[in-house]
Amino acid sequence: MPINKKKIDNIFIIFLISHLFIWTLVPSITNQNLPLDTIEALAWGSNLDWGFNKHPPMSAVLVEIFYQIFGANDWSYYLLSQLCVVFSFFIIWKLSKDFFDDNILSLLSVLLLEGIYFFNYTTPEFNVYVTELPFWSLLIFFCWKALRTNFIRHWILFGSFAAFGVLSHYLFFYLLLSLSLLFLYKIIKQETNFKLFISLIPFIIILLPHFLWLVENNFITVTYGLHRAGGTEQVLLDHISHPLIFISKQAGILIPFFLMISFLVKKLKVNFYLKDDKMFFLIVISFLPIALVFLTSLIMGAKIRTMWMTPFYLFFGITAIYILKSQINLDKLKKFNITFLILFFLSPATYAIVSISQTDKRTDYPGKEEAQKAENFYSNQTQVMGDLSFVKGNEWDAGNISYHLEVRPKWIYNPGSIFLCNKNLECIKYK
Repeated sequence: MPINKKKIDNIFIIFLISHLFIWTLVPSITNQNLPLDTIEALAWGSNLDWGFNKHPPMSAVLVEIFYQIFGANDWSYYLLSQLCVVFSFFIIWKLSKDFFDDNILSLLSVLLLEGIYFFNYTTPEFNVYVTELPFWSLLIFFCWKALRTNFIRHWILFGSFAAFGVLSHYLFFYLLLSLSLLFLYKIIKQETNFKLFISLIPFIIILLPHFLWLVENNFITVTYGLHRAGGTEQVLLDHISHPLIFISKQAGILIPFFLMISFLVKKLKVNFYLKDDKMFFLIVISFLPIALVFLTSLIMGAKIRTMWMTPFYLFFGITAIYILKSQINLDKLKKFNITFLILFFLSPATYAIVSISQTDKRTDYPGKEEAQKAENFYSNQTQVMGDLSFVKGNEWDAGNISYHLEVRPKWIYNPGSIFLCNKNLECIKYK
């Protein structure tokens, strides 16, 4: 018996609310301190700039907005992470309506994403990769709309979200390069026109301040990214081992996803009809960016860290359902639903157990107590220096001091010791 459209819409809303609630609640009650990357973003947010020593500024901007609204309440930053996730799910849901006539297929294309741990288990840690999610989904949404309608407003929005994505993390360029290849193909086939170049206007305008910051700071974020990937220290074996490790990890990550798919299809038979514009588009946005990352690892010998791939799988649900739609057996939905519910509740349960049972994680750090010790030390040692206005140090130690104190001193990067300073940057060494 078919499920009516309104009931499917209600199921989707319940799913979004449940995901948002569970993944905000669980870390809020099981973690004693915010994760490293979230504290790091809060440190940057206390002293906003067009970039920082590790990353571009968007993650800092988002947490700073939430800090101004909610202050030093840990749950609000878990909420921020989940808002990024469920908003991306909503955009995927909206886009899926252009690909499927049956609303149940749209629902399945989103529910499948619960089988990818990037969208549940890792999401409590708000970081640059979570920051990418809404902009990645919005970019693809307006790219599709722009290609279909050729409206100037869609191209402007496409260019704007492309820039915001780059300001989240430079890995966004893999998606932009993939879409550029798609545009080149369509230009050659005369399937698009000059209007697509309008997107460059907001893209350049929005990114210009960050580019100037990069020049002034010797491209420090680019250097950091290359260092993290081991981009300057490879041996010949790295060009083989690192790509193989990358592929193996991606296959392992997708096991629950493929398990869920197996309960939907009669027989797994993949057919790629590249003359189908919709299928061609989905293949470009889902597989080409990952292929380019693999080629990077192969050519440069770069080590690809697992978390970097967080946004790359956002449209795997739509892509899988679209490719396999002729083989989907809705009579098997019961098995799919059971598998989905097991994964949906197993993931937060596992997170809670790990969070409670392991006591040596960053999220067990006594941030409030350490911050109070720092404030007491400053008060006892510097009665004539005035209020604590700045804290110099690394993002973790100094960042925790900045976040947990009511006065919220601004963070300034210092690779060595921790210094506590007044408004005139007269400082004393704390640690």
